[in-house]
Amino acid sequence: MIYNCLIIDDELPARKVLINYVNKVPFLNLIGDCENAFQAMEKLSTATIDIIFLDIEMPKLSGLDFLKSLSKRPHVILTTAYREFALDGFELNVTDYLLKPISFERFLVAVNKVKSDSHMKEHSDQNQFTYFKSGKKNIQIYFSDILFIEGLGNYVKIFTKDKIVTTYDQLNDIIKKLPENNFVRIHRSYIVALDKINAYSSDSLEINEHQLTIGNTYKDAFIESVSPFKR
Repeated sequence: MIYNCLIIDDELPARKVLINYVNKVPFLNLIGDCENAFQAMEKLSTATIDIIFLDIEMPKLSGLDFLKSLSKRPHVILTTAYREFALDGFELNVTDYLLKPISFERFLVAVNKVKSDSHMKEHSDQNQFTYFKSGKKNIQIYFSDILFIEGLGNYVKIFTKDKIVTTYDQLNDIIKKLPENNFVRIHRSYIVALDKINAYSSDSLEINEHQLTIGNTYKDAFIESVSPFKR
């Protein structure tokens, strides 16, 4: 897996060090480097970022305040010259904390933590499933296989990557069985898997060959779910 990286630091020499380090690691891909949090917000709105290397002491908006503003966070590795900020960073659930000047060896330890965390999460997600009653059978469905779910009155259709399962249930009850961070309701008739969305606009989205309407009632919650930072 290749991890897209964003460097945020107001000091050019510090950014150059991290740019050099990122370019040395085969599984890292540098998307950009920013000198302040506002440039980073713009970059996050247009690109998929997996790892942020974030300086804490920056003008206008500190790294920690920027981190608190993110509703959906990539892996965050803090970079700073001040050891006393370490506790604040870990309370915000960052992946690691690098003290300047940063050695390449210590940098590798941090990015390998990202690989390890991602592998553990992927393995965990792949092994999460539940059973849905369809006719006389209870059918096992892995959450990671679900594309979207369509409500049709007193029954629903569960669309997975290789089959459609019909079960007598309602969307209000179905959504309680799903991991809340992976699924969102976009319409009175649809629940979608966030990681299966190919494209979206203000009133519809695409999942494979399916185009689904986004209801006005659910639009704000959907936009919040797919936005990398709070608007």
